[in-house]
Amino acid sequence: MTLSHCITLSLILCGIGLFGMLTRRNLLGIMLSVEIILNGANINFAAFAHFKATDPVAGAIFPIFVMAVSACEIAVALAIILSMYRRKKRLDVYRLEELNG
Repeated sequence: MTLSHCITLSLILCGIGLFGMLTRRNLLGIMLSVEIILNGANINFAAFAHFKATDPVAGAIFPIFVMAVSACEIAVALAIILSMYRRKKRLDVYRLEELNG
């Protein structure tokens, strides 16, 4: 496996995530698409850390940081989605017109 294979895989994952994010109507599907994009970025960070960095441990910090931010994002997004579902009984983004507190 070379760096170009990892970059290709990362681009494919980012493309799938971007396509899913732009075409999904369900909030959970959009959130999963964002996670696919972040995983593509993590593969890119890990690949460059493995193939190009002089200290591979330093390059592994970025994917761990991205995973921590992603976990926090998922926790907040799930709380918002559950709250919206309880109020509106649907998760279609085109029918959710307002986000009042």
